Amino acid sequence: MISRLLTILLFGGVFLACSSKESEKFGEDISTAQDQILKGKAIFEQECSTCHNFNANAIGPNLSGLTRQVESSWIRDFIKNPQAKLEAQDARALELLAKYKSVMPSFAHLGDEKIGSLLSYLHTFEMVIPDTDADAVVNLIEPAIQDSGIRLELEFVAQLPASDTVPPMAKMTKMEPEAVSKRLFINDQRIGLYEMIEGKPVLYMNLLQLRPDLVSKPGWATGLGSFAFHPEFVNNGLFYTAHTEPGGTKPSDVGYTDSLQVFMQWVLTEWKATNPAAKTFEGIGRELLRVDNPSQAHGMQELTFNPNAKKGDEDYGLLYIGYGDGASAERGFPNIAHNQARQLYTGILRIDPAGKNSMNGQYGIPPSNPFAKQEGKAGEVYAYGFRNPNRIFWDQEGRMYATDIGQHTIEELNLVQPGKFYGWPIREGTFVINPYGSFRKVFPLPEDDHKLGITYPLIQMEHDELAAIFAGYIMPYGPLKGKFLFGDILSGRLFFADLNQKPSPEVKSLKVIFEGKEMTMEELVGGRVDLKFGIDAEKRVYIMSKNQGKIYRIK
Repeated sequence: MISRLLTILLFGGVFLACSSKESEKFGEDISTAQDQILKGKAIFEQECSTCHNFNANAIGPNLSGLTRQVESSWIRDFIKNPQAKLEAQDARALELLAKYKSVMPSFAHLGDEKIGSLLSYLHTFEMVIPDTDADAVVNLIEPAIQDSGIRLELEFVAQLPASDTVPPMAKMTKMEPEAVSKRLFINDQRIGLYEMIEGKPVLYMNLLQLRPDLVSKPGWATGLGSFAFHPEFVNNGLFYTAHTEPGGTKPSDVGYTDSLQVFMQWVLTEWKATNPAAKTFEGIGRELLRVDNPSQAHGMQELTFNPNAKKGDEDYGLLYIGYGDGASAERGFPNIAHNQARQLYTGILRIDPAGKNSMNGQYGIPPSNPFAKQEGKAGEVYAYGFRNPNRIFWDQEGRMYATDIGQHTIEELNLVQPGKFYGWPIREGTFVINPYGSFRKVFPLPEDDHKLGITYPLIQMEHDELAAIFAGYIMPYGPLKGKFLFGDILSGRLFFADLNQKPSPEVKSLKVIFEGKEMTMEELVGGRVDLKFGIDAEKRVYIMSKNQGKIYRIK
């Protein structure tokens, strides 16, 4: 959507005065040609809009007036390689890291010409909109998380083949075994599925070849987002993938108002291997579900089966799907996110891949789902009110959990129960937000809050501790045996908690030891970590970094 200011600039011929003579010194080398501005607008919407806007600070800083305050050469260099600025101890880059707790990925792939167009668009925003008081809100949750003193010893075990020339070198999100054969699989979002054979990745399925519309770019939570093998894969050859294609690639099964662009589509596919024991996939794919998404974020991030379910159990063979709000709330359409289980957005879904009673006839809705027989509700929804439920897991007692990445203040771990509402977009953790106002402002819960029936997190953590939560596993061995291991995607900072602790689990942090040296994950990787976890059939747990595509095992 073209901003009001841009509309004036392009079609009214009116230019606002600069805020000071000093600001006129910046941006003199930036083109003001209309075609450049329009190209830059398209680039911004595709590459930048998930993290930045021109009204307020978001995941990244408010960009209004940026080119009037900062040298364009610095902006160009930072877009190409933010990590290099940090390594050079650049004061401005360090200040941004301290405030936003994350390192922007490199966008060197854009090239000089596109970056120039992007700056032309940024340069149309002459007014500098100052931070609000809410931007500085910290320490809502006390006390600060303490270092436990525990150190996990890591050993390097594998490197995924590079699927790009700049970090992240490989985009793995998941490494887990097929339950019966014990074969260990890992994805690269850009390529497909690898099998780890004697510590080496061997390409099992080239999804990009099979689905050439697949798209995954740096900084985008897109591509092959997740996979899950049917509990009877060794007999029926069935497994499932979630991947992204550009908006409008095919007619969707789930959509929204045409006032909001369809930027991506998430596609759920059932694959049937002709020979389940084969080292390379051959077979057919069947599309189960296609969902419109307004951005590159908060889509179908998780597919999984309940590992505790046995044949004959009600939950056996039912596929769980984590689907976020698609960034609809921050795009100005919170009604899509605040849907009261009328749509699939913000939901943890549960479907029967073998059934046919869904809206499109491609899968089934289990009759025991909480909304299966309620008119006006989406029967697929198991629980809802999640901004970005990126990991779903179960403990040994059969309790189900999900990590949920927050907007600007709180990260959550939720104990998931059927039919419950988990608050988004009117709550972030145990705080009120106004989805039609500033997402950076949070307020105490009202006295009559119980009337809304919101289920609150088991664990909540503020953004001064971590930027984006990601679940590991309940550790089966070592000093954390029985404890839940998790971390911050961006920095790789590691945490643990006893999920059985009452009244609420206490979170503590820890570090790692590699080749005899104590360090953080950032020190090990050399910058932004892009943390993920994996586990094998022997229940050995792995820590993975997309930055360099490296896989480490916890000893």
